[in-house]
Amino acid sequence: MTKDRSTPHTTTVSRRGGSRFGCRSRLRCAVGALSLLLACGDARAEPQGTAGLTIGVAGAGLDRSYWDETDFHLGLRGDVLFGRERASDFGAGPYVEVLTHAFDDVQFGGGLSVLLPVIEYLPVVVSAGTYGRFSGEPYGTEPGIAAEVFWGSRSYNFHSAYGLSFGLLGEFRYGLGDSRETSIVIAAQLDLVGLSLPFLFLINAARGGSPETAPVK
Repeated sequence: MTKDRSTPHTTTVSRRGGSRFGCRSRLRCAVGALSLLLACGDARAEPQGTAGLTIGVAGAGLDRSYWDETDFHLGLRGDVLFGRERASDFGAGPYVEVLTHAFDDVQFGGGLSVLLPVIEYLPVVVSAGTYGRFSGEPYGTEPGIAAEVFWGSRSYNFHSAYGLSFGLLGEFRYGLGDSRETSIVIAAQLDLVGLSLPFLFLINAARGGSPETAPVK
């Protein structure tokens, strides 16, 4: 009959080794869980901006005469939204703008924008702020308040701090100066980067394309 050659010392070492390896496994699991927790804690929403050309019409008037005349509207508008991690998230942040109506004045201002993801890829952005209007004599520079609504495509870019934006803009502007001017703006907002892409493509084509697509000689 074969005797069990294991000794108490061997058994003890085996048990201690198993316990030691078990402790190491549990330690690795704990470190992994902590790393995952820290990674999740570091994840945060990054701000994203956009800049657009606004072009359309403005119903303008003085002395609180609404839509006394129809003027050509042209402007530039940009904003930065905070708090978003995906297209379905809410966001808020500042906006700035400069515009003109029929090239008879220059208006500049800014305020706060809030994005409402009523439709994931076609959100609504509501804005409110103040502006200054310079129209020369006799009124000079006058203050005013503005309210805006944008509806359209407002992409969330996972790879950049800039997101493309195309849509419709409606705006009401209420002057607080001596002219008591008002204006109602209906315009298209066209993304400046998006508008530049065809020109960049033509420039690149005129230069012979990128090195990656150039034929091998």
